[in-house]
Amino acid sequence: MSNYVILTKVAHKDTKVILDRSTAYGDKVKIALTFPPEFRNVQACYPIFFIKDGETGQFYPAAVFGFEENENLFLSDQGWDASYIPMMIRRHPFLIGYQPGPNGEAAEDNPVVSIDMDNPRLNTEKGEALFTEEGNQTEYLQQSIAGLEAIHAGHEHNKIFIEALLANDLLEPFTLEITLNNGSNNQLLGFYTISEERLRELDGDTLMKLNKEGYLQAIHMQLASFARIRTLIDKKNALLS
Repeated sequence: MSNYVILTKVAHKDTKVILDRSTAYGDKVKIALTFPPEFRNVQACYPIFFIKDGETGQFYPAAVFGFEENENLFLSDQGWDASYIPMMIRRHPFLIGYQPGPNGEAAEDNPVVSIDMDNPRLNTEKGEALFTEEGNQTEYLQQSIAGLEAIHAGHEHNKIFIEALLANDLLEPFTLEITLNNGSNNQLLGFYTISEERLRELDGDTLMKLNKEGYLQAIHMQLASFARIRTLIDKKNALLS
């Protein structure tokens, strides 16, 4: 469960955030939402696929860390073994919240930084402080807020990106079955990917439009991330051995 409250320098002047990566801090997850502006960094470490929300029918891109639920093959006793950690993982324990503005602004027009008081990273003894003794934001908090702003923009970016993919019929279901070194079978199910065949069939004007909007690069980054499936397989085999 989460308990988000608005972050203030009065209520949270002594709050610190532990940055270690471990199961105890909620990092044992199979996937994380990602955004086209970070695809270049994400694809260097993880496969990127698309997931269709069963309730809303909306698609969203996700970095994949494992084959099974609550499996993160990049997490070990030494921490998170990858050169890049997606923004949606790094954002914890913060979240953008909304509240009516002091001058009557609607809540959706007044985003605020909130913090999960039930997050195990929070304490008053060790970790990164949020405020200085003078009550100013620390560099860590400033960077965290910048990350939240990037995520806020990323949600809108995702929406338009997915609309472009669907308009050009570029998404298709993807299933992968893998036999590991010990003979066991693992699967990646319920994912979607970009159809390379349909991408090749797009006319020049459409490709130019996608490129001008910045989506052609994101498309190629997603396709390039297929190479990281091998990383998942190698890590899974190493874990089983």
